[in-house]
Amino acid sequence: MTNPLVKRRRRLGVAAAAAGLLATLLTAGPAAATPEPGDTPAKRQGVTTSQQEEARKAIRSGEIPGVDEIVHSENVEHLANVPKDALKGLNTDLAFQGKYAFAGNYDGFRIFDISNPKQPKTVTQVLCPGSQNDISVSGNLLFLSTDSSRSDNSCTSTTQPATEKSSWEGMKIFDISDIRNPKYVAAVETACGSHTHTLVPERKNVYVYVSSYSPRATYPDCQPPHDGISIIKVPRKAPQKAAVVDFPVLFPDGGNPGGGTTNPDLSETTGCHDITVLPSKDLAAGACMGDGILFSIKDPEKPKVIDRVQDNVNFAFWHSATFNERANKVVFTDELGGGGGATCNAETGPKRGANGIYEIKGHGDRRKLAFKSYFKIPRHQADTENCVAHNGSLIPVPGRDIMVQSWYQGGVSFWDFTDSSKPREIGYFERGPLSTTTASTGGSWSAYYYNGHVYSNDIAKGFDVLKINDRRTDPAKWVRQRELNVQTQPDYL
Repeated sequence: MTNPLVKRRRRLGVAAAAAGLLATLLTAGPAAATPEPGDTPAKRQGVTTSQQEEARKAIRSGEIPGVDEIVHSENVEHLANVPKDALKGLNTDLAFQGKYAFAGNYDGFRIFDISNPKQPKTVTQVLCPGSQNDISVSGNLLFLSTDSSRSDNSCTSTTQPATEKSSWEGMKIFDISDIRNPKYVAAVETACGSHTHTLVPERKNVYVYVSSYSPRATYPDCQPPHDGISIIKVPRKAPQKAAVVDFPVLFPDGGNPGGGTTNPDLSETTGCHDITVLPSKDLAAGACMGDGILFSIKDPEKPKVIDRVQDNVNFAFWHSATFNERANKVVFTDELGGGGGATCNAETGPKRGANGIYEIKGHGDRRKLAFKSYFKIPRHQADTENCVAHNGSLIPVPGRDIMVQSWYQGGVSFWDFTDSSKPREIGYFERGPLSTTTASTGGSWSAYYYNGHVYSNDIAKGFDVLKINDRRTDPAKWVRQRELNVQTQPDYL
């Protein structure tokens, strides 16, 4: 049976002086400093003549949208787009608090007023280069991940080889009590930097689980084996005292060795890429390169692994995780190709670069993860479009399991996995390829549902606001959050 969504409907359309830390505030206009080359997107790659012609043919036939053309299903509206401004790097992750959205960028971060979702307004932009600048907020504190080797921990640092002992990577902490004037108040260096981070907030302290990976013997601050995560404790009233309190080993056996003849793309486990915590259930799910793990966080300083799974046939890189509302399922994503590959095509197929849906069986420390099925968007993309499963969140609908999720240049997908064995897409939004002649990095990095709307941070095109009008998702409109860091998953209902 043909999926009606495959036929696309087109529509045109720190801060203390003694610490030497400085954040540069930017207004609309040219940036006051230029990020170093090491923090800019990868150069465009050429594609074959036949691949270029295939892309053009697909556009002519209507199989894929034209370059930069916007298309979406009938139940999805595109309400707004705010292009990049002073920060020219890749747009990355998102966080929310009250009427504000916080958008990461390889060059720093941008804060939007989203009180009117149809007209988001820039509140401020902060220049602070250091990929990826994944972002989260808790109370008056904002957290920023730095996963590129820098000359120091300031916002005026430059790139410096990781082989030099003086190089710095880790977590930066800002005070956002004055939303228009964030102040850089602390920095904590962590082993192998901070690719992503996850907050475990408590009343007096915020614990930060730092995910990082890929150690090398030549890196003084990123030595193998790197088989765990860094845990930072941040006192809310004295964030300048933030410090690493432990480095729990999650893979005492070293984790998945990777590779192999059946799946040469399979990653070796040398740390975690991303962790999602569910504080209401004292649970966490880790996407750790070659492994997926379920662990208890009853003691946030001493996380305990409950179960561990591998998929050595179809998964290449365990990237992120999402619990359903009842905490009896986890969706793991596979970032085949590292986010830069064109993997949403017939050649790659529906099981690679996809989501893996796992059910949680049993109770307490005897819980086990049981694989049920894969989900991948049903729309093929051009060979010039990077496309793979990426960041998403639940849409909080009582009694149903529905997600919204980014797929880079595959766009934003709304999908239902209430039946774990038969997930299906119920809506989508996407742009056509950035180019039909070169493989360019772009598309939605993160797409999250927050207080009735979906916000997407497009790597190249800026900040998008979407709305889904569907009886299956309409009940979520009544759910309101004061704060949302998707990797600190709330008990929505």
